[in-house]
Amino acid sequence: MARVERYRRPAGVPGSTPTWLALLWLVSLWPALFAVPAKAADDEALTVLSWGGAYERAQRAALFEPYTASTGRRVEVVQYDGGLAGLRRAVEAGEVPWDVIDMTRSEAMAACEEGLLRPLSPALLAPAPDGTPAEQDFLPGSFGRCAITHTIFATVVAYRRDAFPGKRPTTIADLFDQQQFPGPRALQRTPAVNLEWALLSYRVPREELYGLLSTRRGLNLALGRLGELDEIHWWEAGDTPPRLLAEGRVVMASGYNGRFFDAMVNRRVPIEILWDGQVQEHETWAIPRGSPHPEAARDFIRFATTTERLAELARRIPYGPARHSAAVQVTTHPDSGVDMRLHIPTHPLNAERALAKDEAWYARTLGRINDYFGDWLATREGE
Repeated sequence: MARVERYRRPAGVPGSTPTWLALLWLVSLWPALFAVPAKAADDEALTVLSWGGAYERAQRAALFEPYTASTGRRVEVVQYDGGLAGLRRAVEAGEVPWDVIDMTRSEAMAACEEGLLRPLSPALLAPAPDGTPAEQDFLPGSFGRCAITHTIFATVVAYRRDAFPGKRPTTIADLFDQQQFPGPRALQRTPAVNLEWALLSYRVPREELYGLLSTRRGLNLALGRLGELDEIHWWEAGDTPPRLLAEGRVVMASGYNGRFFDAMVNRRVPIEILWDGQVQEHETWAIPRGSPHPEAARDFIRFATTTERLAELARRIPYGPARHSAAVQVTTHPDSGVDMRLHIPTHPLNAERALAKDEAWYARTLGRINDYFGDWLATREGE
């Protein structure tokens, strides 16, 4: 009752105004008092942590800009180079600035085990255009407890066409053959893929790789092969290997097939991809624990994993869509007219001698393998 009496005579209302009229005036203002905060919440941007470079440009055109046009919600992109350290710090501090993270499946599995990600259900995904349920349309292994695969990318070796007159590398073992193919190499500063390639160069069968790498003998064998290379430029950011090749600072480099495609097609860098030994990996969407806008994050993932959006992304950067219905819709690059199907790692011509990364093995052994590799690298650099 005291609250009513307080507002009996608001500013601008004559003292003789009846109480019921004053209350009516207050009721008329009530919706306006809450309309502004609601609108402000709708206008807040969705923050996506992704990989930058040609990949981000493709995502902007195929995913982020169409999402904003469809929903009115802006998308802000923050670049990173992978890893879980930043996510751990943010979750522990209770100050997570990202809504959605684009991350490899092995790191998503490890992050999920640590409680760094929110659970994700396949039920949020849209069906295929013909009504096929998402669970049947996506590739096997696309659904994790905390992550959903959207594309398949590959780590490959690329080389300069003018570096080796009269011959070209044909197998992954040529990466380690400095007699026939001399010159500096660029490799990612991580054990992943480097260890597999080192053992493949010894002709270890693909089905035995991870069993051997689970032993100290296997790790020493792989690191010994890497140690035979005279000059290695270790890279961390995905745009570094194409740049090193373009500048002629290395003759061979590991890297992501989409980055090399961008360098070849859009910047005319004289390089070729060696598909032998390509290591395929799932790229996923995940929502960090403590995401500021979890509902909007789920809405974005539903949008970004539709058949139409995945096919459009693959038309701009050659990563294989995780949906069967999207893979059959991939056509030509919108600017160059290049047939993108021939550049996707899952194309039968490219995938003949591919290796599927054992992401569950990496998720289980990530800390131990990283420490072992780090110690070896510190010793090598110290020498």
